[in-house]
Amino acid sequence: MAARTFWPDTPSSEHPARALEGAVRGAVHVNAPMAKRVSWRAGGTAAVLFVPADLEDLAAGLARLPLDCPVQFIGLGSNLLVRDGGFDGVLVSTHRVLSKADAQGDGRFRVGAGVPCAKLARMACRLGYIDAAFFAGIPGTVGGALHQNAGAFGSETWRWVRQATLIDRSGAIWNITPCEVEVGYREIKLNRAGFFVAAEFDFGAQQTPEAAGRIRELLVQRAGSQPTGRPSCGSVFRNPEGDYAGRLIEAAGLKGLRRGDACISDKHANFILNLGRATATDIEWLMLRAQEAVAARFGVALTPEVCIIGEPGPEEAQGSEE
Repeated sequence: MAARTFWPDTPSSEHPARALEGAVRGAVHVNAPMAKRVSWRAGGTAAVLFVPADLEDLAAGLARLPLDCPVQFIGLGSNLLVRDGGFDGVLVSTHRVLSKADAQGDGRFRVGAGVPCAKLARMACRLGYIDAAFFAGIPGTVGGALHQNAGAFGSETWRWVRQATLIDRSGAIWNITPCEVEVGYREIKLNRAGFFVAAEFDFGAQQTPEAAGRIRELLVQRAGSQPTGRPSCGSVFRNPEGDYAGRLIEAAGLKGLRRGDACISDKHANFILNLGRATATDIEWLMLRAQEAVAARFGVALTPEVCIIGEPGPEEAQGSEE
């Protein structure tokens, strides 16, 4: 599929890439293929992919972008699907940029939004803070975990946050505490729009020598119940109250359902796998089919955990049901 050219009727001087050129030190990629940057290994292009050099560079870039230009942050791409028609805006890559992590003593850790959650888990557990082990089960970065109150193995991100740092479209940076955030299951609500750039976690003063081994135990537990070895985004849907999305999808008879090279896992039905050359259209079709089937049979509305952005692809690029 050929890369789509975005902003066709926009004067080149007003294109978002031109707004960044000369104003930032980081990399600016136009019509950037995103399949290799998301964990599903599928999807279209972004009009602009901005990889800032550092936080100062990020602030400068955001301040230069037109306010009508859509902006989305991306870490490891573990919870993102870019539709085959592409994203007509700017994706900001934080991984390897906002990547600093420091232990500050007494169970406190200052961590950049681009730090993988698994790295935070390893770092904290090496120092004996076993309560951080659950982060090893979150397949993304700290920024995404903050945005969605991601959780695993019975714990959630915001339970341990002491302070978080955000940046807005003007480049302004500020701190918030948990009391300023409405925290829910796999979601939060902020009283001011912004993107997370860092956080301080407090895992308490209790040190446990066996903490590092706890990560291995949890990962073995996960491998026994969830599919591995194929590209996926992890859990596709939030668990509805009092139930499990995977159980409902399986009970609706959709385990193993396939469209093109996208397949609902026959090991855990809340996972959609890319078996080789799946398109974003294939994946989204399976998501919609699961929602429809569960709603029809159980009257339950499944809410996606994954963020879907961009425009649908042309009909000829869509996969076929098998």
